[in-house]
Amino acid sequence: MKILVTGTAGFIGAALAHKLLARGDEVIGIDNLNDYYDVKLKQARLNLLTSHHGFLESRIGLEDKAALDKIFKTHRPQRVVNLAAQAGVRYSLSNPQAYIDSNISGFLNILEACRYFGTEHLVYASSSSVYGANTRMPFAEDDNVDHPVSLYAATKKSNELMAHTYSHLFRIPTTGLRFFTVYGPWGRPDMAPILFANKIVRGEPIDVFNFGQHRRDFTYIDDIVAGIINSLDNPAQPNIKWNGSAPAPSSSSAPYRIYNIGSNNPVELLHFIELMEAELGKKAIKNLLPIQPGDVPDTYANVDSLANAVDYKPLTTIEEGVAKFIEWYRHYYKTP
Repeated sequence: MKILVTGTAGFIGAALAHKLLARGDEVIGIDNLNDYYDVKLKQARLNLLTSHHGFLESRIGLEDKAALDKIFKTHRPQRVVNLAAQAGVRYSLSNPQAYIDSNISGFLNILEACRYFGTEHLVYASSSSVYGANTRMPFAEDDNVDHPVSLYAATKKSNELMAHTYSHLFRIPTTGLRFFTVYGPWGRPDMAPILFANKIVRGEPIDVFNFGQHRRDFTYIDDIVAGIINSLDNPAQPNIKWNGSAPAPSSSSAPYRIYNIGSNNPVELLHFIELMEAELGKKAIKNLLPIQPGDVPDTYANVDSLANAVDYKPLTTIEEGVAKFIEWYRHYYKTP
């Protein structure tokens, strides 16, 4: 297939593009290489992709509607995976406009392009952050998500609502995936694994919020990519049992679906740090701090719906995943 993937210089986007190319798909990659985090890392991911036959790179932002429409018109992708977004919960406290520009305006441009250029299926990144103040565990797709605790989460909830509107009005099959704490090789340097590894190696204290009692549904990158591809290959279908008098939020009479994609195995942050210490051979100096604004104490995904729909099976244990991550970290950052 010819597949357009946005955010191909990003962590998940680059890993997804590699797998799609390996199975013979043509990938049109979009990324604006913004400087939210280390551009050299983004460029290194892209360099590995551009060596592949079948990868076409376009360096634009989703906010540029004219440029985006031109790409759709020229290449006519059959399917689209939208992973580009302004990421980060805490950054949304200081730079909210970036989230509106990329996550709202940019996503609208994606939906419009899918509408006018006949896209067969749109898969897009939502987030576990949409569960917000909800404390019922494990999170299920039909739980209430009306109480986001960060602007980032609010934009992701908005994406789900926008996608439903386009599925309903224009019959565009859309699948939203609520990602749960993705980690692994080539990960984002603004997230805990690389932040912690850097400071542990340098002997500097690490800030451990919520006194290390956070529980996160850490999900290894390979499992995430497998779930995305399985979802992409199975376009969303209308739920013939959907009832407007008792509406299920995760499906519709339109071709619209929402799924959690996680490990279904929450791990306490302090245990994650212990695994990193063991792989690095060095103890962390921990600066224990209270929970930060916009953070949620725990994330825990019920992934039964995705497993039943597309045979999703997260296979990587936290021990295996941390070991693979540290192996990559040592190589990329040239750490003894």
